[in-house]
Amino acid sequence: MDFGLFYFADDVTTGTDRYRLLLEGARFADTHGFSAVWTPERHFHEFGGLYPNPAVTGAAIAAVTENVAIRAGSVVAPLHHPVRIAEEWAVVDNLSGGRVGVSFAPGWHVVDFALRPESYADRRQVTMDTIDTVRRLWRQEEVELVDGAGESVKLRSYPAPVQPELPTWLTSSGNPETFRQAGELGVGILTHLLGQSLDDLVRKVADYREHYARSHDGTGHVALMLHTFIGEDRGRVREVIHQPFTDYLRSSLGLVLKAAEELMPGIDPESMDPEDIDFLLEISFERYFETGGLFGTVDDGMATLRSLEEIGIDEVACLVDFVPDTDAVLDGLRYLDRLKQRWEAQ
Repeated sequence: MDFGLFYFADDVTTGTDRYRLLLEGARFADTHGFSAVWTPERHFHEFGGLYPNPAVTGAAIAAVTENVAIRAGSVVAPLHHPVRIAEEWAVVDNLSGGRVGVSFAPGWHVVDFALRPESYADRRQVTMDTIDTVRRLWRQEEVELVDGAGESVKLRSYPAPVQPELPTWLTSSGNPETFRQAGELGVGILTHLLGQSLDDLVRKVADYREHYARSHDGTGHVALMLHTFIGEDRGRVREVIHQPFTDYLRSSLGLVLKAAEELMPGIDPESMDPEDIDFLLEISFERYFETGGLFGTVDDGMATLRSLEEIGIDEVACLVDFVPDTDAVLDGLRYLDRLKQRWEAQ
């Protein structure tokens, strides 16, 4: 398995140092053999609010690194014209010497589509169409568009990228159909455990591999975003992450409720008492600490990685910035690197 870093923090910091963890973490990943740095796209909410455009953060990462892959996790395809996606990421590909990759998502938050409301109803098909167009533009093919006079014109985007093909993933919050679509398209899958369990992933990954093998060479690529904090003492790790991770879950309450639906069906967050929400969040924290994250010591991490290997995960995309203490997170990267080294030395 490869090890990447993933960023998706709340926008709760102030001042001019908001991106210190992103840039210093990227430098660490670059010099310690990590596979990739992923940044998301989020709008209109402090949950993930530091990252409205992964091409911009990707360009910043390109400027301070030399080796690590620079990936979007994810571009919300229906919010953008495909030419803009191809142009922006071709720039980052050139700045980085050919290190970019993009995971595409259809979006799920209705408010995000204030940017492009006409795309919401048909967002999944728009995503598929956008991926096709972006990949063609990336190969420097001409695509047919309509200009300002209403005339049909064939156009090619610039600049030309470094890589002849754009490394591509589909982002899935757990929908089995998305896993199948990714396999059929011959692209990777980026997923997470907010809303699904490791047991769920076994079936979905196997289904993805099956559909991939039908039409494409190779076996594809499965990246799992996993909340991560590795330290010297399990109890101390639990103490450090308990409040910030609970706050993080509170910010993403819709996904938490989806994850808890099998245990408590029909949950309506609008009708819940604050005490009930706190209880639910505490249950969720216990679940993630034990089985839904990469938490604890290096030994704990090894046990988790063995489980992921059995499922067929190709890359652990370690989400590290949910803890607001930048120094604590950067210090924890040393232990994550020890885990990576031990895993690679097997």
